[in-house]
Formats: sequence, structure tokens, C-alpha cells
Amino acid sequence: MPKISSHFDAGAIEVVDAADSANIRLKLRPDNASEFAQWFHFRLIGGKDRDCVLRIENASQSAYPVGWDGYNAVASYDRETWFRVPGEYDGKAFTIRHTPARDSVYYAYFEPYPWDRHLRLIGGAVEASPWCELVHLGSTLDGRDLDALKIGVETPGKRVIWIIARQHPGETMAEWFAEGLLEALTDEQNALGRALLEKAVFYVVPNMNPDGSVRGNLRTNAAGANLNREWQTPTLERSPEVFLVRQKMLETGVDAFLDVHGDESIPHNFVAGCEGNPSFSPRQDALQAAFKAAWLAASPDFQTEHGYGKGQFGPDTLKLATNWVGDRFGCLAYTIEMPFKDTANRPLPEVGWNGERSRQFGASVLAALYAVADQLK
Repeated sequence: MPKISSHFDAGAIEVVDAADSANIRLKLRPDNASEFAQWFHFRLIGGKDRDCVLRIENASQSAYPVGWDGYNAVASYDRETWFRVPGEYDGKAFTIRHTPARDSVYYAYFEPYPWDRHLRLIGGAVEASPWCELVHLGSTLDGRDLDALKIGVETPGKRVIWIIARQHPGETMAEWFAEGLLEALTDEQNALGRALLEKAVFYVVPNMNPDGSVRGNLRTNAAGANLNREWQTPTLERSPEVFLVRQKMLETGVDAFLDVHGDESIPHNFVAGCEGNPSFSPRQDALQAAFKAAWLAASPDFQTEHGYGKGQFGPDTLKLATNWVGDRFGCLAYTIEMPFKDTANRPLPEVGWNGERSRQFGASVLAALYAVADQLK
């Protein structure tokens, strides 16, 4: 008899019935303290050489039902190499059809970024570079460390660039992006990274939501807070992650800001700025245009044709990180969005958009930052 389990880092699923491998019935499990549901990550045991059908019956009741259209799940036998498996959405249920080649196989909404890898990313970055240091910001509600990495040496006239990732824990591509960016910045043989560090000091928070990440949440922290709606009035009781990062930003100042995310529906990489702010200035507009033009030249995976419309977030605007930072500091501020699916312009069906492509995309953003660095002050 097949067995489904999810009691591990970032595991999330509810089992309705797993007695028949040809009709495994599942449900998305909501975040621990909210109703958001879309992320899944579970293990199937005993399906080797069987035509397994795994049906997520409440897909239409998820946070973003349109995200299931054209989507294929990811799978792995060793939790290192992930590939796409066929999926279909009938307007109610999302169904995975797969014949595993092994008795143990993992399925997930996107390639996971495990907590252990996060810890190795933090430690490895500090070890890799003499100009990288740990900035411990404080603790989360579950008692996990909230860490930033400061890269570069402060000297008069240098810009301060902040990059945060994974406010929404299920958007794991964001931390893969941060890994690629950090690898390039801390590589002393990377000419672009070295040149940028002559002009700027970076503060990078690779994972803004440690508790939600380990708990297997899609969008919220341990208290059920959507961190990207907490930037106007964060509290240590509800959203300490935002409170602590914002506190440090007010201390250092911000000349450029990037907030890295994933989007369930749009099959493209794109950015969203702070045009909706009442304070949005011609200078910010010019910086945004220069940044986009430089990234288009640096990466074929970036595009500007598809994305969010103006006024997407309505009255919540200044509760969002990008908008609050852009308003408070009058700086270049962008949200970066990557797909859960694949890029429609340059698809790779075997893997879709994945961790490695996100890593490389993260390294490529340095070219766009370098292009505007001299204009940031």
C-alpha cells in the first residue's frame, strides 16, 4: 500500500485516502495560522513502477486557483535533482500523473530551499569573503535567527543597497535567487561583484520568513502575518521579521532596494516598482527605466512586456515593502517576481523555472545594479 508523509522541513499536505496508487486523494494544507493554501511538499513511498494518480481535491479553493492552469509539479528522488511531472487542472482538482522509478519520491509546488541549506548559505558567505560579515537582526516568533549579510566596506560616499528575499516562504525561488547573487558578490574573482563593492555596501536578507519556511507555509509567518502587508506598522508581537529589518534600514539608510518573490500565475520574470506612491518622483522613474534597460541587456530571462498593472494593490500599497521603502527613502525600489511555472518566452519543460535558473538570474541582477550605481545618490 502506498504511503504519503510530510513530517519534515517545509512538508505540507493533507491525506484523504492513499490506499490506491491510481487514486490518491489529497488536500492542500493551509498555513498554520491563516487560510492561505497553495504550497505542497510531500513524500510518496511504495509507488515504484506504478501509474500513480495523485489528486489535490481542493485546488480550486486555494489562494491562487489560476496558478494551476499550465502548471506542472516538481519531483525528486534524492531531494537534490528536481524535474517536472505532468499535471492537469479541471477547475476543481489538480492532478499529478507519474510513474515513479523509485520507491521513494518527493513532490513539491516548487523546488524547496531547505532550512539546512539556508544555514550553510549564511555560514558559507561569511567564510567565502573577507568583506562579508553576519548581521544578526534578532529572533523570530519560533526562536529562529533572523540574519542579514553585510557585504562590502563602508567608506564615505558609498551607496547602501538592500536586498530581501522570501517574505512569502512558499516562494522558494527567491532564496535560490539570493544564493546566486551572494555567490557572485562574495567571489573575489568576479569582476562585476568587485566593481559594485567599490561603489556600494550590500545588506542581504536571504530568508525574511524562517518560521513560515520550516512550517511549510505558503505566505505567512508563525503568527499568520503576511509580511508583505506589514511594512507600515510592524510589531514585534506579530511581524518581528519586518520590524527588525525596517529598524536596521532606518539606521543604515537605503539607496536601492530589491524585494524578491515568486508569482503563481504569470509565466515570466518581471519587476514591479512604486509608481503608485503619491511621492513617486521623476528621479525614481528615471532610475527604474535605467535599471530595466540594463537588466534586459544582461539577461534574456528578464522581460518587461508582462507583469502587474498599475494600481494592482490598491489601498494596501504603502503596506508593501517596495512601496514603503521607495516612499520612506525616495530611492530605487523594485519587487522582483519569478514564475512557479516556466518562462513562456524561453521554456525548459523538463525542469521549468527552477532553483538553478533562479540562481543564475540572481547573479545577473548585479549588472543592472552596476548600471545605475552612480545615479543612486
